[in-house]
Amino acid sequence: MSGLAVSRNGGVLRVDLDRPARKNALDSAAVGALIDVLRAAATDDDLRVVVLGSTGPDFCSGADWVSTNRGDRPRPRTGAVQRRTAVEAHRLVQLVTEVQLPVVCEVRGYAAGLGCQLALAADFTIATDDSCFWEPFVQRGFSADSGATWLLPRLAGVARAKEMLLLGRKVSGAEAADWGLVHRAVPAAELEPATASVVDQLAAGPTVAVGLTKRAIHRGLSLGLADAMEYEATALELSSRTADFKEGLAAFTQRRSPRFTGR
Repeated sequence: MSGLAVSRNGGVLRVDLDRPARKNALDSAAVGALIDVLRAAATDDDLRVVVLGSTGPDFCSGADWVSTNRGDRPRPRTGAVQRRTAVEAHRLVQLVTEVQLPVVCEVRGYAAGLGCQLALAADFTIATDDSCFWEPFVQRGFSADSGATWLLPRLAGVARAKEMLLLGRKVSGAEAADWGLVHRAVPAAELEPATASVVDQLAAGPTVAVGLTKRAIHRGLSLGLADAMEYEATALELSSRTADFKEGLAAFTQRRSPRFTGR
């Protein structure tokens, strides 16, 4: 697929950003391809986890503005950025948070702009200690997009969000973990095994319950307590009808580890 390397191992779908010559910057075609992959994953009953990674030394340097604004292309109509962003970068970040599968992100090198937002939107992001999370929008003369102003204050607080978005502060992977932006930071040599450990645990989990819980967490960010608990009750009703729920009860009764199938 355009700008992506996609592979599958059982219930684990791995999607690597694959434009290393452009530091994995995402042009419109690559964004569209990633949206298509996530949409297909959302309705695939055999999938348990989605892994988002990259080829080359950097995770993603953001949207490929150079490719989008080449001089040999006709000047777009007024409002083109606003129209495109809603159905491209914004839709992509939204899908990462909405798909009812856990999304694990593996970051090395730069995660800038849209790349930073993809890492922040994932359910579990493991980064190298020396990776770099960067929001260069204001330093380039325009305002932030792809959910930066929503994700950063909720994860790291308003003061730190302003440091990154208004002052352009670069945050290392180690700092990002300390701030709560990512799940964990590790030395470069430990990145792949650390990611695999999280992926294996999620792939062996009760997929329906995991997906419903993920959705409840995100919905709860914009709900009051009573509405959030009402949503939880609906999710509980659905998850309690799964084969994994029955297996979980049986394993508890028999004092053994559960063998979930994701059904």
